[in-house]
Amino acid sequence: MITLTVNGEPRSLDVDPEMPLLWALRDHAGLTGAKYSCGIARCGACLVLVDGAAMPSCVVRVSDVEGASITTIEGVGGEIAEAVIDAWTRHDVAQCGYCQPGQVIRAIDLLQNNRAPSDAEIADAMDPNICRCGTYQRIANAVRDAARALG
Repeated sequence: MITLTVNGEPRSLDVDPEMPLLWALRDHAGLTGAKYSCGIARCGACLVLVDGAAMPSCVVRVSDVEGASITTIEGVGGEIAEAVIDAWTRHDVAQCGYCQPGQVIRAIDLLQNNRAPSDAEIADAMDPNICRCGTYQRIANAVRDAARALG
């Protein structure tokens, strides 16, 4: 059994300790917000917050985060998450939506550490996340707008 705190709730999962966190969350905890895409931590679709920091769940073994606090897109909340989600909606960021959970997690991570990022800092922070629909300008605008809302 692996014990995690997921979205504020303690969870004991009967999984192989070598299982990627992504599959433990999706297949055993029923949280399907984080998406599988590349499987090598290159696209950002699988991002979750581990003890508050964005982490690619496709390459992290569940045993490596035992005892950690995991926040998936289903569990984000608070001032920063609300500002990001509101800006995402206002800027109509999502097209297909597949990458959006990871994009939102990455934006939350950025704004937790820097509430007034420059355009270059936004670009650098969001660069690892891939959007096949190409909504990069809307993503940047939404992050900028969320930062302004946080004042």
